[in-house]
Amino acid sequence: MTHRFTLLATAALAAVTALPAAAQTVGVNAAVVNDVRMKTEANPAVHRATVKERVSLGNDIATGPSSRLQVLLLDRTNFTVGANARLKVDRFVYDPNRSASSVGLSVTKGAFRFMSGRPLHANPGQSQINTPVASIGIRGTIVELAVGADALSVIGHQPGLPSYTANPDTATLIFLRGPGTGAQGGEQQGAIDVTAGGTTASIAGSGQAFFIPGPGQAPIGPFLLSADASDALAMLLGRRGRNNGRFESPLIENPLIDQFFEAGEGDRFSQVP
Repeated sequence: MTHRFTLLATAALAAVTALPAAAQTVGVNAAVVNDVRMKTEANPAVHRATVKERVSLGNDIATGPSSRLQVLLLDRTNFTVGANARLKVDRFVYDPNRSASSVGLSVTKGAFRFMSGRPLHANPGQSQINTPVASIGIRGTIVELAVGADALSVIGHQPGLPSYTANPDTATLIFLRGPGTGAQGGEQQGAIDVTAGGTTASIAGSGQAFFIPGPGQAPIGPFLLSADASDALAMLLGRRGRNNGRFESPLIENPLIDQFFEAGEGDRFSQVP
């Protein structure tokens, strides 16, 4: 007898326990630039990623030099990954009946941009991004971060920080890009909670950042990220630099993905043999 698992929560999302990792498909590749490697449920061997390929829970994703990846999850949360990055989706729970979701990701190297979908806003504080030295609690936001060499390259553009000793492999920069206090269209103001070195600190709005130099060290900040540092981080993610203080979705007018969901393909993710 074949059992079918579902991502739909029939009770409170907190009551949903782990389903077999291989049985969960959580999203789709929206854009693939150059050399991106991943595993999926359909193809468990490491292979070159393709557009519209399904993304599986718990499988490693790696980008090569001059490469980028953009992933759209079932709840319309999306994330963009820069070159030479390593990450995976650890947890994803989505209840479309309640329009509620939660996400857990691990980023161990490279630059990363996360933009939460509306269902995630229904469960503030239940979504999290982990790096080797920090945990970032998400409360509906656009957050960018860099780990390792990318973090050091960006923080080199930031004046006025206290002295620190950085670990080149695990140093982490966390930047809350928005939405700010002027959020429109029903959007909530962005907010994150950062835990590192036994200390938890929070920021809300937009434009502020934390820097964690290495393991066991408390966050430096919050501080207003300089325009030059913000530009450097944006460029790592394949985006243009300063844009008059505005932020934008990296999935603006993506007809390929719109067609994918309009055709009902996204609904089929909720049931996997």
